[in-house]
Amino acid sequence: MIQLTNVTKRFATRELFSNVNFQLGPKQRVGLVGRNGSGKSTLFKMILGEEALDGGEIGIPKNYKIGALRQHLHFSEKTIVDEVALALSEDEKYEIYRVEKMLFGLGFTGEDLEKSPSAFSGGYQIRLNLAKLLIAQPNLLLLDEPTNYLDILSLRWLKTFLKTFDGEVLLITHDRDFMDSVTTHTMGIVRRNLFQIQGNSHKFYAQLASNDELYEKERQGQEKKRKELEEFIARNKARASTAALAQSKVKLLEKMDVMEELESESKLRFDFNYQETPAKIITEAKDLSFGYTPDNLLFEKISFSLAKGECLGIIGKNGKGKSTLLNVLAGELKQNTGAITSHPATVMGHFGQTNINRLNAENTIIDEIYVGNPKLAFSSVRAICGGMMFSGDDAKKKVSLLSGGEKSRVMLGQILARNVNLLFLDEPTNHLDMESIEALTEAMERFEGSIVLVTHSEELLRRVADRLIVFTSKGAEYFEDGYDAFLEKIGWEEEAGEAKPKKVPKFDKYQLKKLRTTIIKERSAKANPLRTQVETLEADIMTREEKLKTLTQELATASSTGDSVRIRELSKQVSHEELAVESAFAKLETAQTKLDALMAEFEAKLAELE
Repeated sequence: MIQLTNVTKRFATRELFSNVNFQLGPKQRVGLVGRNGSGKSTLFKMILGEEALDGGEIGIPKNYKIGALRQHLHFSEKTIVDEVALALSEDEKYEIYRVEKMLFGLGFTGEDLEKSPSAFSGGYQIRLNLAKLLIAQPNLLLLDEPTNYLDILSLRWLKTFLKTFDGEVLLITHDRDFMDSVTTHTMGIVRRNLFQIQGNSHKFYAQLASNDELYEKERQGQEKKRKELEEFIARNKARASTAALAQSKVKLLEKMDVMEELESESKLRFDFNYQETPAKIITEAKDLSFGYTPDNLLFEKISFSLAKGECLGIIGKNGKGKSTLLNVLAGELKQNTGAITSHPATVMGHFGQTNINRLNAENTIIDEIYVGNPKLAFSSVRAICGGMMFSGDDAKKKVSLLSGGEKSRVMLGQILARNVNLLFLDEPTNHLDMESIEALTEAMERFEGSIVLVTHSEELLRRVADRLIVFTSKGAEYFEDGYDAFLEKIGWEEEAGEAKPKKVPKFDKYQLKKLRTTIIKERSAKANPLRTQVETLEADIMTREEKLKTLTQELATASSTGDSVRIRELSKQVSHEELAVESAFAKLETAQTKLDALMAEFEAKLAELE
């Protein structure tokens, strides 16, 4: 376990951390959140000893092994199996099966195993580094954006792996769904400090908002009290009869702590500019086929209609042709066969990973947003820049000075500026932080036009995709429903495995009924106490939250009247109830996890009877 004590870090005049304290407990998996530039990656570097501290210390136990995902690439072996096997310890050097299992989970195939690392794209080379890190089994995993370059199947595999990892995890990721499914705790960098709770990022931000609201009520109450004292002193200090009393109020005022106003982080909100259209069907594809060579088609006979307001998600493993299909639909590539028909009033915006080459290197970011729509108000342009994480003077940078990820964000900002009714978006959430992704997702939900979307984000698919085109080993197929329906009705073939032959029933009807009854009775006997515990804890939480609501209201009243004794008393009660609620939630999570595991165990037993 590691411990940070009074850690401070500055860059020139900018302070990232101020006397922060943090202890990582056994088996904790902590998601680290905060706006881009708040210091998340710097914190990782300080833990690794790659960045100096300006104050405080970081304690790491002896023989405690920390593993970090490296973005730089250096390979020395001839095959990817031999390369990843370098991470095996001396005692494990013959356990090549573990290496192969790890590589398969991260999207490599049997044919890939004997290939050279240099034969793969940069994204897959990053996966090799991730495989080497995971196979080494450190005590602590430091994962900075491990979801970059992973497709949905690899993300689902990595989720499962991290949930069962026998150690600690510190995780930075823009993928909120991935983070919340893996972590036990959430920690945020808030106003140069660290704030942590047990639970997911939704609970974290709700608690943060509640804390800020309570602080603000106390601050306003104190501010009112200070003004009353100052007015009393001003009125009475000159009178001989009340001068002594005024002086005592001066001393009381001097003893009062000053509660500063909270620094507020801007709430991101932006919208796509919708171009009105009379069309009910925005675009339609009929029998589309495409391949870079006639005998190697990426997809064939794809047909669909996209109505106004609908979103079509394109999903599948990397390298199967998702971006190619989107580029064909957007007119960037010409299909081999078939036809695409769009309504004459259709105006499209296309965000593709290769479109950054169209940016003018000599323009500033603000200039490029204006290229998207010269009629926009300056305040709107600034809002788009902020949403794409270019605030303040950063928005005045020239395109030539930007990284590839930053240029991608500028391209997305250009599309936000345009008047459109059909959007083609290829991995639009890459290179955005969690808050910007949420703002972009909400903008997509509000958009009145139609969207064709390539993404590996399961949360984004669930929220916006109405229909799907799914790339599998057999090609691409149109699916007339959303992502959850796809998982329920079809699912990923790599997860489902090969179809199994029909089995002969193990038992006759009488035996089957008797065995099912026995298993169900046993399940009820073991599950009922846990169900009772869950229901009791839920009722307790509801009762305490109601009490907490009442106490908070009373505290607000006491703050407005300046009753300091009552404020202290109620503050203690609020703190006590908050701790009790958090404790109850922890117990509820444990009980619910046990109940879920128990139910899954008995479902498996029942399934074995079939």
